[in-house]
Amino acid sequence: MNGITEFFNRLFRGVLRLILVAAIAVFLLSLLIATLVVMLGVTLWSIVTGRKPEPAKIFGQFRQTSARYTRGAWPGTGGPGGRGAAPPADVVDVPAHEIRDLPRDGGDGSKRPGNDPMARMPH
Repeated sequence: MNGITEFFNRLFRGVLRLILVAAIAVFLLSLLIATLVVMLGVTLWSIVTGRKPEPAKIFGQFRQTSARYTRGAWPGTGGPGGRGAAPPADVVDVPAHEIRDLPRDGGDGSKRPGNDPMARMPH
């Protein structure tokens, strides 16, 4: 009797495992179909209204921002990995000149604090 009970237990566990795998597959397939329906709806809505969908705008802004800091990470942006790699810009030195400190009284003898925020503080 023990062999028959063990056989039915294995059979029951195998069937239960198949049912769970089928349920997971149906759930994932329905999630994929729902995602495709939403994407199709958003695309049709953007065609009707004539505006870009928000996710496309956000991704475009992200791509522009990240392209500033990571050269060549996006195709066609230039740099080591990009196709349209431009030669690096030349560095131009600027002649240095000394900047004198202005007198605290504004240079004309009057006691104005000027743009210094600490000069307006009471002593």
